[in-house]
Amino acid sequence: MTSLNTTPFRYAAGTVFLICALLLGYAYWLQHVDFLDPCPLCIFQRLAFFWMGAAALAAAVHDPGPFGRAVYALVTALGGMVGSLIAGRHIYLQTLPPDQVPECGPGLEFMLSTLPWNDVVEKVLTGSGECADISWTFLNLSMPWWTLFWFIAIALSVPLAVFARGRT
Repeated sequence: MTSLNTTPFRYAAGTVFLICALLLGYAYWLQHVDFLDPCPLCIFQRLAFFWMGAAALAAAVHDPGPFGRAVYALVTALGGMVGSLIAGRHIYLQTLPPDQVPECGPGLEFMLSTLPWNDVVEKVLTGSGECADISWTFLNLSMPWWTLFWFIAIALSVPLAVFARGRT
């Protein structure tokens, strides 16, 4: 049976899961309905949202005690930090002058089928020309800016939910 002390944490974790699921759903909508193909950095940002959403879902279902809540919050916040770094790199590439943008490299599928995993990660995180393209904006901000906002908001909100009611 769930105690009243853990209910706010479960709601917070469930909300984080829902937000991540909606963001991923929108990303797949843009890809498969609007035919906006994601660049490699976009795919890594999706993986970070999946990481945070999976951790939040596990936390909501598990409904752990105080130590477990802190662990789930740390895992979720770590996903947000990793996602923030990737989004920051993406924003950096988008702000480069055209003559300084790296050349487009091979697609992610090709790299995954021909290169070792650590080489793929290194090449993706260094970015390529396709990552510098801005093909979607909302309120004059590109998608990496919006993902950065969500990564930071989620990474900060989950630990706050853990400690908001004290260490009960």
